[in-house]
Amino acid sequence: MWSDVVCPWCYIGKRRLETALERFPHRDEVEVVWRSFQLDPSVPEGETHATLPALAAKYGRSVEEMRGTMRHVEETAAAEGLRYDLANGVSGNTLLAHELLHLAAERGLQDAVKERLLHAHFEEARSVFDADSLAALAGEVGLDDAEVRAALADHRYRPDVQEDIATARTLGATGVPFFVVDRRYGAAGAQPAELLVQLLERAWADAHPLATVPAAEGCEGDSCAV
Repeated sequence: MWSDVVCPWCYIGKRRLETALERFPHRDEVEVVWRSFQLDPSVPEGETHATLPALAAKYGRSVEEMRGTMRHVEETAAAEGLRYDLANGVSGNTLLAHELLHLAAERGLQDAVKERLLHAHFEEARSVFDADSLAALAGEVGLDDAEVRAALADHRYRPDVQEDIATARTLGATGVPFFVVDRRYGAAGAQPAELLVQLLERAWADAHPLATVPAAEGCEGDSCAV
């Protein structure tokens, strides 16, 4: 799943994916990998800004119009058990957060770190844009503080982040969340859990052609069972 830690629809998409996996009978065979994507890579590293006026300016809308759009997203998030306060949010460059997620993947803690960053940003109004904040959040889910700070200082995972972003472009992703199953099937946007289940079922059936749905009534040769 390609996503950004400041994308409100990505957190919604994560919850819907989790719901889909709960309904998928082969969920134990599914490995979820979080891929990097930046909604706004033009933001200088180390700088932050208020999200509401920035988005209003970007889309040529008034602050009040954008506030109304944010309320709609908040209501959608609430249906997934998430508590957003988007109008008071802060945004910034997320490269460091994505570098942290690659370190977390190597330590088997990527999903836990992804959840912690999303929760911190959207529900606790905590920063996910600087090394100190990221190290503190990573430490809460078991990553070593010294290792996190060293990795973020020397940017050893930045090539991996850039590779993810380049791959997303190759696959045709222009926004997030972007789901890809077995590099064969894709779905853009925060799709309903029902559609994600269908995506998983189709990929599973193609990978296991003899484990398809049971046969139903139909025709064979010149005869039909009715």
